[in-house]
Amino acid sequence: MFDGYDSCSEDTSSSSSSEESEEEVAPLPSNLPIIKNNGQVYTYPDGKSGMATCEMCGMVGVRDAFYSKTKRFCSVSCSRSYSSNSKKASILARLQGKPPTKKAKVLQKQPLVAKLAAYAQYQATLQNQAKTKAAVSMEGFSWGNYINSNSFIAAPVTCFKHAPMGTCWGDISENVRVEVPNTDCSLPTKVFWIAGIVKLAGYNALLRYEGFENDSGLDFWCNICGSDIHPVGWCAASGKPLVPPRTIQHKYTNWKAFLVKRLTGAKTLPPDFSQKVSESMQYPFKPCMRVEVVDKRHLCRTRVAVVESVIGGRLRLVYEESEDRTDDFWCHMHSPLIHHIGWSRSIGHRFKRSDITKKQDGHFDTPPHLFAKVKEVDQSGEWFKEGMKLEAIDPLNLSTICVATIRKVLADGFLMIGIDGSEAADGSDWFCYHATSPSIFPVGFCEINMIELTPPRGYTKLPFKWFDYLRETGSIAAPVKLFNKDVPNHGFRVGMKLEAVDLMEPRLICVATVTRIIHRLLRIHFDGWEEEYDQWVDCESPDLYPVGWCQLTGYQLQPPASQSSRESQSGSSKQKKKAKSQQYKGHKKMTTLQLKEELIDGEDYNFLQGASDQESNGSANFYIKQEP
Repeated sequence: MFDGYDSCSEDTSSSSSSEESEEEVAPLPSNLPIIKNNGQVYTYPDGKSGMATCEMCGMVGVRDAFYSKTKRFCSVSCSRSYSSNSKKASILARLQGKPPTKKAKVLQKQPLVAKLAAYAQYQATLQNQAKTKAAVSMEGFSWGNYINSNSFIAAPVTCFKHAPMGTCWGDISENVRVEVPNTDCSLPTKVFWIAGIVKLAGYNALLRYEGFENDSGLDFWCNICGSDIHPVGWCAASGKPLVPPRTIQHKYTNWKAFLVKRLTGAKTLPPDFSQKVSESMQYPFKPCMRVEVVDKRHLCRTRVAVVESVIGGRLRLVYEESEDRTDDFWCHMHSPLIHHIGWSRSIGHRFKRSDITKKQDGHFDTPPHLFAKVKEVDQSGEWFKEGMKLEAIDPLNLSTICVATIRKVLADGFLMIGIDGSEAADGSDWFCYHATSPSIFPVGFCEINMIELTPPRGYTKLPFKWFDYLRETGSIAAPVKLFNKDVPNHGFRVGMKLEAVDLMEPRLICVATVTRIIHRLLRIHFDGWEEEYDQWVDCESPDLYPVGWCQLTGYQLQPPASQSSRESQSGSSKQKKKAKSQQYKGHKKMTTLQLKEELIDGEDYNFLQGASDQESNGSANFYIKQEP
């Protein structure tokens, strides 16, 4: 095993380290205009405030007080109205963009400070503003430094069954030994040495060369699935030299004996580890495949789209009728938003017929077996009915769970659902959820789990009470027993780090944290951003990935908002923060519900109390209390 060891000596001086510099933002000119908004005058005394114009109502105001990450609307109301008018019907409309690459600049989901230089040019330099948004390089962010400096913990790879190696990660853990390139060396050829895993964070591992004992001076992070990481014994089999690091070369005279002693009984990677990594990164979806996808301008229907590219299982889809191939969006191949050709007709879902009468050359229908399977349900007995009330994650604002209504019952367990008080007159913003979807809940779910429920827009009888609302609307609640109650042993814990798709701009994948766990429901927070941008996501969502996934697949990772931006925002006046809070939350006031059990058609069941934020795993019924 150690025949690859070579006792080459070195006496070259130590390598130097480089420091990364932060990009500076040009100061604001002193002659910036003063803009009035709601009777208040805003200026730029410190260069840390910016302005924005609502794309719906045209109101000009402080950018920091606007709604959504993109700051395009002054309120939730304008955001919804904009969608209802079919200008941009849903969050899926924000899936446009060119495929990210390793060389791409970071799309700057960034602090206000980094965007002010563009505004200083005012309306005459809007093109420069667009360039400024992509000015920060990803090279400034390191998962290893981020985790080390804050003592963070990352979600293990085994939490992500859809990710590479998610189902065959095995016993890779701390103290596992690997063979890696020796960077503490000045030989002209590439040489290797053995290192042990000190800490594991997703795909990334903090490694320490053998022989350094408790000295962490040369510890380094790397992606364990990278091409330069090998099991112990690979060098001997490949004829590669094992050379001890120059810093410790003087410690032992017989390094082969040292390695034999240190590695006896130690664990290493499986011999076929690299092969498994390669196999797990083979994806069945290919360019030119045709699928049915949600129409981003009318959520209630689907359209035909063609796979343009595949990166790490994520698909860039282009609508078939898009002549310039810019009408596109991103989603994972296991997303519930995509289906095989003919799916809409088979279940009775609305479908927009294509103007293209025949397939384009090279395009072909995706085989049905490649799509994610949904659980079979029995609709012959008691089942969902039109008009029944429930609670659902709002697809237009994923930070909220709202009062909702079943608008249509389709075949194979699919339901068309609308958010009460926010539906378009033509029903174009109804959305399709399967009956087993983890995004819909029975009446009272939020109250029992201490989650704020968003009442219908315009509903004034607050605090909201389900019992009164059902009586006023003459409605009934959907039976609790019809909802999905399975809770997998997902392994997530509060505080774990991961990489998550920003579903408000789904081509972006961001540094994120699990902040709440409600059985199988996760609250995902985007690091560096305020809680109002959080999103509720299922634990098995294909839009969540382990730390290091972007590096492994070549996708562009969006780093947290910079420290300077957080300091500038925290340095703003309390009055300004109060204004922002009122601007955003005034249209979605959330109150704790007071549910009376007798409203659920007299069903005999008990809610599980006090389960919110518990690290709830394993198969369990998360609506009904289990008796011992």
